[in-house]
Amino acid sequence: MKSNFLTILAVLCFVNTSISQNYKFGKVSKEELLQKEHPTDPTADAAILYREIHTEFQYTNNDGFYMVTDVFERVKIYNKEGFDWASKEVDLYQSTSSSKDEIIGLKAYTYYLDGNNKIEEVKLKNDGVFEEKTTKYIHKTKFTMPDVREGCVIEYKYSIKSPFISNIDEFRLQETIPVEKIEIRFASPEYFVFKTHQKGWVPYKVESTSRDRTIALANSRSEYDRYGNMTNRGGARDFKFKEDIYTIDLTDVPAMKEESYAGNIDNYSTGLKFELSYVDFPGSSMKTYSTTWEDVSKGIYKVDSFGNELDKDNYFEDDLNSLLNGVSSQEEKVNKIFSFVLNKMTWNRYTGYYTNEGVKEAYKKGSGNVADINLMLIAMLRKANINANPVLVSTKDNGMPLFPTRNGFNYVIAAVELPQGMVLLDATNKEAEVGVLKPSIMNWQGRLILKDGTSSWVPLSPQTHAVKSSMVNVAIKPDMTVTGVAKNRFTGNYALKYRAKYKSLNADATRKALEKDANQAELSEVNFENLITLGEPVALDYEFETFGAVEDVAGKLYLSPMVFMATKESPFKPETRLYPIDFGYPMKDRYIFNIALPEGYKVESLPENAVYNLGTNMGSYRYLISQAGNNIQLSVEFSINKSYIAAEEYGNLKKFFELLIAKENEKVVLSKA
Repeated sequence: MKSNFLTILAVLCFVNTSISQNYKFGKVSKEELLQKEHPTDPTADAAILYREIHTEFQYTNNDGFYMVTDVFERVKIYNKEGFDWASKEVDLYQSTSSSKDEIIGLKAYTYYLDGNNKIEEVKLKNDGVFEEKTTKYIHKTKFTMPDVREGCVIEYKYSIKSPFISNIDEFRLQETIPVEKIEIRFASPEYFVFKTHQKGWVPYKVESTSRDRTIALANSRSEYDRYGNMTNRGGARDFKFKEDIYTIDLTDVPAMKEESYAGNIDNYSTGLKFELSYVDFPGSSMKTYSTTWEDVSKGIYKVDSFGNELDKDNYFEDDLNSLLNGVSSQEEKVNKIFSFVLNKMTWNRYTGYYTNEGVKEAYKKGSGNVADINLMLIAMLRKANINANPVLVSTKDNGMPLFPTRNGFNYVIAAVELPQGMVLLDATNKEAEVGVLKPSIMNWQGRLILKDGTSSWVPLSPQTHAVKSSMVNVAIKPDMTVTGVAKNRFTGNYALKYRAKYKSLNADATRKALEKDANQAELSEVNFENLITLGEPVALDYEFETFGAVEDVAGKLYLSPMVFMATKESPFKPETRLYPIDFGYPMKDRYIFNIALPEGYKVESLPENAVYNLGTNMGSYRYLISQAGNNIQLSVEFSINKSYIAAEEYGNLKKFFELLIAKENEKVVLSKA
């Protein structure tokens, strides 16, 4: 009985310890440091033990209302793969005026147990904190925690003072690692009315309450200017108002798991976004902020570093006239202007849809940010009487714009109307062709803005397939090795991928990189064409030798007719899926194999022909094999016709890949003649 009592007491003590875990800054426990793996997700490389974000509005006579956001986070690092969580980036916004975000009160420590099981702490010093300008309007504060090691716990806290009350970052409630506990508190004066936008698949509730609040002002009588800000006249006075408070308290939030072809899974993570709907100060007219996409588009177009830049043309006029001398067709004009800008301008790696240098200065320097280059491209196209307009884009790492806001976009490209339809261009990418965008900006839809400020959505994924065509001649040698020659052609985004990967590699590095994807085949006489020449298919020819394509079993030869090119493994293994499938672009792979029968052998059996269809015109697979004299001919065609496939279709897609993999790995059986 005594033993059972002690056991129960020990369990209760453990439960009590877990419940009363201390989340105050600096109160890291030995239990947290001793933990070897996450209790509910043993595969996790790290875990957020506690995240606290509190935002409230403050007021001063000089600044009016501004936001202060306090951030505190405690993170457990389980192994070396989790070290990335020991680095943090904080985006700080600034306008063209003196208004800007400020980070204040940054404190951070790394904790670990020494050889005597004593807690040691290492403080983040100033030399571990860095400032970086990413765009004209966004700066980053970066820091990496000191003395990070397996098993350590890190924690940091800081505050952000911001005048941008209509620009509130999303409150992130889910990560790619488990989140054990998270507390969110957002408090705003009754004069600021917000909408909330919830996203993600983890359920949570936003609690809302209100309270009376008082702020002591230094110089008395308060009046309101035409912007709704307070001005003061006279001696001391208290400022009283009602405060609306929103809170979230979540525990045990599971990690978002990476899934094949998911794009940026942050698009599906659980979070909460506040959108300023309107401001209504006593004695002032109500100011509306909640807008339509039309309002957003028109507002962006009116900004000098956007709309005005599109109207400038005197800096390139002479070059354009010389470039287009004797050119009459629209397609040729577009190709020449795009190629000219592509070769003249170098992207400085800054994104944004507002110019940084300004198009004229960027043209002179030969470099600029995304807007400098692509707004310049649009201006040149328009000067050549081409119907060209800007398209606002949110890159994949920036997420998808869920509601009308300027902050939802961070990139701009060009759209051209040609007789065959709309074509999209991005002159920041040296490997790009007309109508081909890099994967990072093919993020669902972009917002096309016309000269009158009206706008509409346009798909960013190409409407035509990226095509791979392969002609392969195969021979079986007496020692059962298989040799052959492959001639490959790539168009569209396939060509872009090969240019980006192989353009700068030497011959030996190219061969090794290709062999890495060739299932142990040895390649020789490797030759690329058109890696630099845009507008032409990339060509890749090589000879190969492989040792695993034929097996001799009791005098019969079992041959893999697709040699090393058969798909070996499906990217879709889990039974269920949460996120849509993002292939990026439609694709079509075509293979024609011509296999010479070895002397003294005949065909005993061939795989059966097969045709598989994926849904309603989402994809297809065709496998046709036959004997023609002393040769076996095989034609394989695989196509995915849609860039995005809904998660509800995952079961069909999974089965589709299982069928085609099984078919591609069937054997041809040869027996002695």
